[in-house]
Amino acid sequence: MARIKGDFYTRLSRSRGYRSRAAFKLLEANERFSFIRKGDCVVDLGAYPGGWTQVVRSIVGKEGYVLAVDVKGMKKFSQPNVECLVGDLLDPAIKESIREKLPRKADVVLSDASPKLTGVHDLDHLRQMDLTRASFAVALDTLRPKGSLFVKAFQGDQLNGFVTDLKRNFEFVKRFKPKSSKPKSREIYVLARGLEQR
Repeated sequence: MARIKGDFYTRLSRSRGYRSRAAFKLLEANERFSFIRKGDCVVDLGAYPGGWTQVVRSIVGKEGYVLAVDVKGMKKFSQPNVECLVGDLLDPAIKESIREKLPRKADVVLSDASPKLTGVHDLDHLRQMDLTRASFAVALDTLRPKGSLFVKAFQGDQLNGFVTDLKRNFEFVKRFKPKSSKPKSREIYVLARGLEQR
């Protein structure tokens, strides 16, 4: 039997049929906070290659709906309630494209979107926060009242301001670092629950 290379979560993701090790970040977060539930309508931003989409589909079941969005095209899913949309999160037109696909207002918006990393922390932080804020804008446009946003960010000087903006719009905001994040990674996730009606 061939040995599977990679770290623990990479090997585990392959053994369980997930498209990426990132699946375990979402599994861990939802196990702790239960923000995705059966029957939910979910938008999955930065979805490529589809590990989070697989997790979401298993949680929402046949009664739910998942829209996976990424600038890259990805392998389609066999389930009829999972759709893929190719689009750039930084393109203002993406919000309308998402709205047109959704059967109703979303219960949850997820974002694991990441820029191409340069290795320059300040630049990578700025690029990540552009995607993080774009995800926030999609959430404000597509979420139902009391809906939730779970979004990747990078630690840096813009993070506190972003969290403050979330607190102006959501009832509960929590920073979360999954155990399955790579030890040297500066990524952190922010969960915002209870979108306030405007």
